[in-house]
Amino acid sequence: MSVDTSGGHPAMDYAEHNRTYQNFLAWAKVGVVFCVVLLAGMAYFLV
Repeated sequence: MSVDTSGGHPAMDYAEHNRTYQNFLAWAKVGVVFCVVLLAGMAYFLV
């Protein structure tokens, strides 16, 4: 997805912002997968 940054504030580092957001999304996906695996393991081993 591309964002038009031509009208943005000149002090804003859009490249860094986009990189940070992509890292956030990647770690959020890892966290969701970890939770699913943890809950599946708990359901299998504790029930």
